[in-house]
Amino acid sequence: MKQVLATIVGLIAASATVFIVEKIGHTIFPMPDFIDSSNMESIKSNIESIPKGNMVFVAIAHGLGILVGMFVAGIIAKTSMIPSYIVGGLMVIISIAYYFLIPSPTWFVVVDLASIITGFIVGKKLALGKTKLTKH
Repeated sequence: MKQVLATIVGLIAASATVFIVEKIGHTIFPMPDFIDSSNMESIKSNIESIPKGNMVFVAIAHGLGILVGMFVAGIIAKTSMIPSYIVGGLMVIISIAYYFLIPSPTWFVVVDLASIITGFIVGKKLALGKTKLTKH
């Protein structure tokens, strides 16, 4: 039961981190008035008008979300890395799925993938440090 709780709380922490970091990005680099950020079609048809800084914050949000979610899952699980891997894996899949939902510029995909990979590696390392596993 503890592993299930660790997975759920890790996913909540990851999602909250993504939400908060993206909101910070939207505040610092606001969307143009003609883009409805709650409408996927508006974003897709105006992708080239979205401020680059805003998009960088989205990439950072993906990496930090994975890192925080895996870390939190590791803190709660204590004896298994499985919840951290589930959280990290699901967040990676969700992040990459957006490439198919919103056609993104190549530079964004490269930056986002670098952030995702970094978040997973660091999140794994931090989660391992919180578990009582003898072999890593």
